[in-house]
Amino acid sequence: MKRWAGPGAEALDSVIMEARDRMMNLGFFAAALVVWVMVGLVVVTQDPIKDPGAGFLGAILMGLAVGLTMIPLFWLTAFARHKRIAFNGDWIRAIRRGAWVGLVIVLLVVLRLQGLLALPIALFMISLVAVAEATLSAER
Repeated sequence: MKRWAGPGAEALDSVIMEARDRMMNLGFFAAALVVWVMVGLVVVTQDPIKDPGAGFLGAILMGLAVGLTMIPLFWLTAFARHKRIAFNGDWIRAIRRGAWVGLVIVLLVVLRLQGLLALPIALFMISLVAVAEATLSAER
């Protein structure tokens, strides 16, 4: 069922988000919530000094949790920017961007665990990801 904007809305009527997009957003948020609970369990119950594997597990879970949280946020940002119209490829782009964010988080946490994290390294990694994403997302 499609509903249109009511009285007092913008001059351009916009269709409300489709059910499949809403379900995908809620699914990603639910998956992120489950992984955030797992992150909490690892952080509370494990000591990365006694068990180095726990630090890497925590880093992977943190990256996955942040990535899963960011996917629907990236999609919703594109949806709002396109005046509530979902274009082909928006979900792929949102998933790719969420994966980039998750990967950067994993690398930053692992570098921090190893005592190798420095501001220039972090800024360099973030700028590499920004350039790579800008290249992949260029409108053709």
